[in-house]
Amino acid sequence: MNSYIILLLAAVLLFTPSCKKDYLEKTPDEDLTQEQVFTNAIFAEQYLANIYSHLPKELAMVDNPCVGCAVNNAFNAASDELEISYEPNFTNAMNNGNWNADSYVQDIWSQSYIAIRKANIFLENIGKLVPSELATEDKITNWKGEAMFLRALHHFFLIRAYGPVPIIDRTLLLDEDLTAFKRQPIEKCVEFIVSECDKAAALLPLRITATTDYGKPSKVTCMALKARALLYMASPLWNGNPDYASFKDKEGMRLFPDFQAARWEAAAAAAKACIDLAESAGHKLHRSGADPVKNYQEVFYINFNEEVFFTSNDPDYLNIDAYSEPRGMAGAGWPLQDATQNIVDDYEMANGIRPILGYNADMTPVINPLSGYNENTQAVTATDHYYAGTRGMYVDREPRFYASINFTGAKFKTGPPQNRSTPLEFWKGGIDGRPFDAGANFSETGYLMKKLTNPSYVMQPKAGPIRTWIFFRLGEQYLNYAEALNEAQGPLPDVYKYVNLIRDRAGLPGLSPGLSQSDMRERIRHERRIELAFETHRYFDEHRWKIAEKTDNANIYGLDVLTDGYNISSDAFYVRKVVEKRVFEKKHYLWPIQQRELEKNRNLVQNPGW
Repeated sequence: MNSYIILLLAAVLLFTPSCKKDYLEKTPDEDLTQEQVFTNAIFAEQYLANIYSHLPKELAMVDNPCVGCAVNNAFNAASDELEISYEPNFTNAMNNGNWNADSYVQDIWSQSYIAIRKANIFLENIGKLVPSELATEDKITNWKGEAMFLRALHHFFLIRAYGPVPIIDRTLLLDEDLTAFKRQPIEKCVEFIVSECDKAAALLPLRITATTDYGKPSKVTCMALKARALLYMASPLWNGNPDYASFKDKEGMRLFPDFQAARWEAAAAAAKACIDLAESAGHKLHRSGADPVKNYQEVFYINFNEEVFFTSNDPDYLNIDAYSEPRGMAGAGWPLQDATQNIVDDYEMANGIRPILGYNADMTPVINPLSGYNENTQAVTATDHYYAGTRGMYVDREPRFYASINFTGAKFKTGPPQNRSTPLEFWKGGIDGRPFDAGANFSETGYLMKKLTNPSYVMQPKAGPIRTWIFFRLGEQYLNYAEALNEAQGPLPDVYKYVNLIRDRAGLPGLSPGLSQSDMRERIRHERRIELAFETHRYFDEHRWKIAEKTDNANIYGLDVLTDGYNISSDAFYVRKVVEKRVFEKKHYLWPIQQRELEKNRNLVQNPGW
């Protein structure tokens, strides 16, 4: 998003004439009627752009949102890939099971329905605008497509958290009976989103190319949302889940359907259609050269690169860069976004073999002897990614590991403007580890999330381009298609093709031939875990696959960051330690609807277990 989203109109426009007097000294456009807004091209476009302000701030993983603000990202750190070492963070309450329908601050429900209402108002009134040089017929058509897409997207944000929700496709009057609106079956919600995506795609350009339009959706964006929604619909959480077979509304209507294998076929077809359309528009996996680490890392800090379909702006560096910056960097970072040992162990070796097969009772790893992994050695020589002396557990790992994780011994920002020439040190007393003064910020796992950060960022003074959050990109669609096709028909050649395209960009060998459907399922799930790490996919993958009872009802591990006297060679520092014992119950597969919403509308039923 460029200047399109950073707009003159920041607040909700008021649609009733003012009864106040001149002594309030209001500006001429502070109180506008609905008629005035939608007969003026500038105001109409500003109104549309204001809807974008409700997109979730998924780059913001540490701080809780302000009251009435767009929601922050509560999902990455509620999965097994990230720990937030900031106690007030809402995910800490989620992870210890201490949340309910009255107690949480991530108000997805209100923010999405506010955005949906604004989209409905726009769609119902934009016909009043007479085409002009400022608003040509083509531009007005595109605006309609944008509003339709945003309406669909916010319905998707609702269902991925709450499951079945009321479908609101028109403006509700203030005196309407809200009890007439009830939760619709999940398949009906997905059908609505799919239909809206198809209709919006017909109104939008194939691809956004003008820099002034970055951040707007395209036909490809609509098809990406459609494909993701159908993938979720085909997955075990929603598709024939026996735990929800008896979940009904107050009139006895089932809210979750019986299993249909055809849903996997529909998801595969939608993802392939998205891929074909995207590639016809010039989208491709990002590569700037022969370095797979750089190719992958750049996807997330080169804004609007050729892989990206749809993003939102986040100019606040605190939301991602500062909270991933090691303490020893210039200006001293606030290292609160801590990658877990759980995900560190899941990255492959450079030879494409997973190093760890499981764990013994004392959490020592069961090592795959074919991988070449050895935790008890140290690197003899330095590489582009780590210094000599780095622990063997970080040596010869796959390129995405070095693009995504900061670890003890790593090289970080060795070029300008920082020019750091010493290894990262996450042990207590190390320049990046826990200091001896109480209360300071430090990584609780011994790792930091490196992915998503910008290598040019400096804490003081903050500098660099506006950061963007990627909602949809081509790499995800490759994996969506591979998963859905494998579930529908087994490991066909196209399944191998699209997984191997992801692995090739990552500098890894292709999958072994002859995999069974279940073996391929495991490989695709692993590939999603690594390729899509920290992009708000893992949480929802764990849920839709119904594996969260295992992965999120478990210990989160890190290193011994609390004992002093260590150095880079200290064996004891690298022993896995429990950082947090997380709690996950079956009811957590769906978020609870806020109690206040149930009190407003007695026809809403609460999610199971809440």
